[in-house]
Amino acid sequence: RASTAVYCMQLYQRIVREAVVSTQSTGDEGEYSDIFLKPVAIFKDPFRRGDNILVLCETYSWDSPDLTKPHPTNKRALCAENMLKCAHEKPWFGIEQEYTMFDYTGKHPYGWPKNGYPGPQGPYYCGAGSDKVKGRKIVEGHYRACLYAGVKIAGSNAEVMPSQWEYQVGPCEGISMGDHLWVSRWILCRLAEEFNVVISFDPKPIPGDWNGAGCHTNISTEAMRQDGGYDKIIEAIKLMEKKPLEHIMEYDPTGGDDNRRRLTGQHETASIDEFSYGVAHRGASIRIPRQVDNDKKGYFEDRRPSSNADPYSVTNRIVMTICLGE
Repeated sequence: RASTAVYCMQLYQRIVREAVVSTQSTGDEGEYSDIFLKPVAIFKDPFRRGDNILVLCETYSWDSPDLTKPHPTNKRALCAENMLKCAHEKPWFGIEQEYTMFDYTGKHPYGWPKNGYPGPQGPYYCGAGSDKVKGRKIVEGHYRACLYAGVKIAGSNAEVMPSQWEYQVGPCEGISMGDHLWVSRWILCRLAEEFNVVISFDPKPIPGDWNGAGCHTNISTEAMRQDGGYDKIIEAIKLMEKKPLEHIMEYDPTGGDDNRRRLTGQHETASIDEFSYGVAHRGASIRIPRQVDNDKKGYFEDRRPSSNADPYSVTNRIVMTICLGE
């Protein structure tokens, strides 16, 4: 509606002019504890509804009132800059966000026996029935909340480990991938509060013979999606093969330490120390879907990003490699 559009624009202008957020209560005390906010995306608020909105903002340094010096935690600014450089290639992304539900303590997996473990992995993946899945009300509520908000959520499923789930966001072009995924994460955590459940994005929340959690990233450019695009897919994979460390460094927030617990070569992962690719191979770094191999066009999946990865860092590193040659 026109009134809503005007309201959003007025809000945007007011935040740009006035917004300063205090980080004092997060441990950053002192004269540098205020930073500037720049609104970059608006979504409908699925909790308050009506004319209420969610505003996604970038953060800028305390000494940058002109919004030219991104805060060190702002990974979006550089990503947006590089997405603009390769906009002509129309990069599309789809991300599979895995996560694990814990009880209110954040320490015990939701629905697991209090004094032991559930049965071995096998029957839980895409399962149905209270003996196989836990937390479906949260999953369904999250899906509906994302649809209401305008997040491009595209599916969900129970995962291999009990109380572990996945949802998919995309396809999104360019910078919007990170915007939609971050907002979907916030909605999930906010919704889980209503059920006294804690959402964990840890890539290996339970040690031992249990699957970790990833953020598998599906990628294509316009050339890959056209007839004969298979050669472009292989070309992109070969470029990524030359920069394995550069990608691993950006695929979790700890420069690879978190992912090392997950990328062991077991539990549907490739070793963090080796690069591989293959058709329909879930034990490879890069998977080419069977249908893509058949059609000779489409997309490919990078299975290395961890569940707690910053999608701006992930998608930025990918376009730097396959589109910008950096």
